[in-house]
Amino acid sequence: MAKIEIRNVSKDFENNNGTILHAVKNVSLTVNDGEVVVIIGPSGSGKSTLLRTVNGLETAQSGSILIDGIDIMDKDTDIRQVREEVGMVFQSFNLFPHLSVLDNITLAPMKVRKMSRNEAEDKAMDLLAMVGLADKAHQKPTQLSGGQQQRVAIVRALAMEPKAMLFDEPTSALDPEMIKEVLDVMLKLAKSGMTMLLVTHEMGFARAAADKVVFMADGEVVESGTPEEMFANPKTQRAKDFLNHIL
Repeated sequence: MAKIEIRNVSKDFENNNGTILHAVKNVSLTVNDGEVVVIIGPSGSGKSTLLRTVNGLETAQSGSILIDGIDIMDKDTDIRQVREEVGMVFQSFNLFPHLSVLDNITLAPMKVRKMSRNEAEDKAMDLLAMVGLADKAHQKPTQLSGGQQQRVAIVRALAMEPKAMLFDEPTSALDPEMIKEVLDVMLKLAKSGMTMLLVTHEMGFARAAADKVVFMADGEVVESGTPEEMFANPKTQRAKDFLNHIL
């Protein structure tokens, strides 16, 4: 069953000089329940813009985006309610610096999901233990490394019990030695059956975790396939050139 269905989505931006940038051009993409789909491609190819349309951070000009069969582009859809079901982790951690790690995680479940403090804190501690950060619960984000902060950001999204998770280049702001600890958490999440759609430059993760790899360039899906197909035998010259450059 399709958890996320992107149908013929296009998104344009107007530059300062009045010219139109076609960031996403008529893209269709399906992420089935429990599937991990990784989007790769050069900078400026529309990957992050496409991802941001899935939870309404960007509004597409045309097409439809369905989450569990609900079209978020339908004017009658409560986008806030749908967004609660889809967790998102960004390049920057976006943690509240004045709150403890535990308070960062429990704030939304208590406010939005109406969980009791005890229930929210129990869930938060279980998730922190899963990512190896139970001992950091009462520290402030500024006391943590970048990799630790990004793991907290993942836990914060998971605490809302999302039906799917979106990741927008979650390791791009990290020092190299911190990347593995975040990717290990994401790999564990992928193997647990979480539905995931992510943009990343980490080809090792794509090989290890993805069910499907999608290559985008110039706002379009150029080709897609299993990791084995994409990395061993890409069909298009554009994908071959990109992979030869980064692998």
